[in-house]
Formats: sequence, structure tokens, C-alpha cells
Amino acid sequence: MRRYVLHRLLAAPCLLLGVVTLTFLLVHAAPGQPFSSDPAAGVSPESGGRLRALFGADAPLHVQYARWLGSVARLDFGVSYTHRRPVAAVLGGAILPTLLLMGSAMALASIAGAAAAWSAVASRRPLLDRALESIAMAAYAAPAFWVGVLLVQVMAARLGWLPASGWRSIDTGGLGLARSLLDLGRHLVLPAITLALPAAAGIALHLKAALRESLASPSSRAEAARGATRSRVVTLHLRNAASPVATLLGQTLPSLVGGSLVVEVLFGWPGMGRVTFEAILARDMPVVLAAVTLSTAVAVAGSLAADIACAVADPRVTLGQRDIPDAETR
Repeated sequence: MRRYVLHRLLAAPCLLLGVVTLTFLLVHAAPGQPFSSDPAAGVSPESGGRLRALFGADAPLHVQYARWLGSVARLDFGVSYTHRRPVAAVLGGAILPTLLLMGSAMALASIAGAAAAWSAVASRRPLLDRALESIAMAAYAAPAFWVGVLLVQVMAARLGWLPASGWRSIDTGGLGLARSLLDLGRHLVLPAITLALPAAAGIALHLKAALRESLASPSSRAEAARGATRSRVVTLHLRNAASPVATLLGQTLPSLVGGSLVVEVLFGWPGMGRVTFEAILARDMPVVLAAVTLSTAVAVAGSLAADIACAVADPRVTLGQRDIPDAETR
């Protein structure tokens, strides 16, 4: 296992460097430039040129890349072009809402996906199985913005049960802690469901397949022969299906990071996704690059943690194919 973990630890920084380098090139290849001289932007050509020189945005591409890598190595992401303050301060105020949204979405996706898979496998009703599978496939394929707009139309506009945007009401200043948390929870419901729905559908489909494979094993048939109910057998074999689900959660994390941008913009959630979207429109390269770097680091760390958890749950994944004894040679 040590060799496997060491290999994953060495591969993670290379993947992170590749993603941020590609993002750096794409950002600089996009049309437009910082401090545009467009009269609508309120910046004259002379002022725009002086600002680009002041922030180093007029240097050659390789020079900007070298400077940026050196700054990131010192955990210095520079100064925001639009906010005129350190990027760490700009993103620092947006990290907590994003972590709250992503954590809630991941917990909701895990619980809903596991419950749906258990219900489909434990039930002996083919109609329920097909219905859950159809719903999961539709939810997995549905675009996040479409799901969000639909939820706003039904839950906020027509029924008025939940707020449509923001993460707190305007008049929460005089509320107590309990009522403030309740208000935050009401604002969190719709964006969390929108972000969690595709992940929950993927978990349900993969976990259902893993549980069906476990039920076909000789141990499951022996437990059934001893009188165990189907639901009890499925519950006992949830642990055997934990390995693929752990890997799936690690693979789901990048989609949650990417989907948070759409969800936060749609619901007015003040997180890193919304800040990144506004920085892209303003050509605020330091903020964009810092946000992509942090998001990629979170996604890579999640994938690494999932691989290690999978290896702990099933040590066979650390073995090479040639190390696994063939059935004919036993």
C-alpha cells in the first residue's frame, strides 16, 4: 500500500500543475485584455496602459507565467485587478459559503443515492426498480441550470416555500442564532438540491450495480439460505460496495466544484463560483487563476483521498495484475 500511496502523492502535484498551466494559457488566449480601453469601461487608453504596466499584465507571456508560479509557490496569489486588494482576501470571504454548499450537496447526494440504491435492490418489485433507475438516469443527464430554474419556478415562485436567491434574508440582523441558522438552511435547500441531484443519481446507479454483484456472491446465497431477509442481506453487503462508492465520491468532487459556479450564479450564492464568474467577465486574471488553482487542489485532494480510502477498504486495488494469483495456478 505504501508504494501505491506514494505513487498517488507524486502524481497529484503534476496533475495540479498541468491543469493550472492550461488554465493560464486559456485565460491569456481569450479575447480582450485587463483594464480595457473601451470608453464604456471608463478607462482611457493611457490609463489602461499604465495600469497594465503597474500590475505586470503587459509583460511577455512566459515572464507572467514564471512570476505567477513563483508567487503561488510562496502562497501569494497577487492583487485583484478589480477589487484592488489581495486575492487571498477576495477569495477568503467566499470560501466558507462554497464549502457549506459543497459539503451539504455531498452529504445529501450520498444519503439520497445510497437510499435509492438500497430501495431498488432490496425491493422485489420490478416496477419500483425500473422507476428508480429511470428517475436516476434522467436526473444524471439533466443540466444543473435547468434543474435550478425548475426548482425556483415551483418551490419559490409558485409555492413560495423557499427563497429564490441569496444565503440570508435582509432582516436577519436582529434574529437570534437559532432563527439565523434556520434562515440559512432555508436559503441552502434549493442550491444544495440542484448541485447534489446529478451526484446522487450517479451514486445510486453505481451502488445499485455493486450491490447486485454482491448479492450474486456465494456468501449472499448462503445468508439467504439461513433465513436472512433480502433487505438484511443488502444491508450487510453495503460495506462490500463501499470501495466503488468511495472512488465515485472522489470522482464526483470535481463535478461539484465545477457545478458550484453555475449554481452559485443562478441562486446568487456568495461563493467562489460567483466570484470566479465575475472575475472572468472583468478579465481579473489573478482571481481567476487563484480560484482555479484552489478548486483544482480540492478536486485532486478529494480524488486522492478516495483512492486511499478505496485501497484501505479493498487492499487488492494496490496489487498489480501480475501479483494477483490466477485461478488456474492456485
